[in-house]
Amino acid sequence: MLTIKNNIMAMNAGRHLGRSYENLATSVERLSSGLRINSAKDDAAGLAVRELMRADIAELQQGSRNAQDGISLLQTMEGAMQTIDDLLVRMKQLAEQASTGVYSSAQRTIMDSEFDEIASEINRIAGSTDFNGIGMLDNSASVSIHFGGASDTISVTGKDMTTTGLGINTVAISTAASAVAALTTLDTAIQTATASRADFGAKMNRFENTVELLDTEAENMQASESRISDVDVATEMAALTRNQVLAQAGTAMLAQANSMPRMALTLLG
Repeated sequence: MLTIKNNIMAMNAGRHLGRSYENLATSVERLSSGLRINSAKDDAAGLAVRELMRADIAELQQGSRNAQDGISLLQTMEGAMQTIDDLLVRMKQLAEQASTGVYSSAQRTIMDSEFDEIASEINRIAGSTDFNGIGMLDNSASVSIHFGGASDTISVTGKDMTTTGLGINTVAISTAASAVAALTTLDTAIQTATASRADFGAKMNRFENTVELLDTEAENMQASESRISDVDVATEMAALTRNQVLAQAGTAMLAQANSMPRMALTLLG
């Protein structure tokens, strides 16, 4: 029916054109952001799942960094223990030298002086080595490295690498007899230091395995989150093209519908 007051065709074309522009705007938003879900109205259930997964991914990534910090802590301590090992070897060398009878008492006194200086250096290294203010070579303090849920922790126990902890605080090589006795004591100290280094090395290997596992879990979680949240560019480009064509067609049809009342004017004339 040809009317002037109500142009039903224009209203219908305008409604469809508005819908096409809304769909076009959605496609542009998704392609520009790279996300299929930009607000809760896009996919309420998908948004809830995505945000939970993002929280889990962030936790896994931070846990990996925590474990790497644990490795750094152990590497710092193990590096200092390497120096202490070298110093213990030098002390044993001096004890062996002083144990033979071809040296005079004055010469053994010189050896004993170096021996004491090395012992003081061991105490200094054990007391001053720290990571972020945490010292682990002059006590038996325990540090807990957290990298996941409430129970996902690895504890690292400090080692007493002072001369007292190694049992060499009273050792001297001022006489041949004391130098011979010192050899056995130093053997025990070297074994203790080596065992402590081995324990730290095993912890480092454990942390490295933990980092690898956490990184793999985070990667898999990100892949899952991507499938839920990220836009399929090929599919969305097809939708964008379709919406562009519909918008252009709707604009043309709205123009045609708006011209209909003018046909009624020709009859009135």
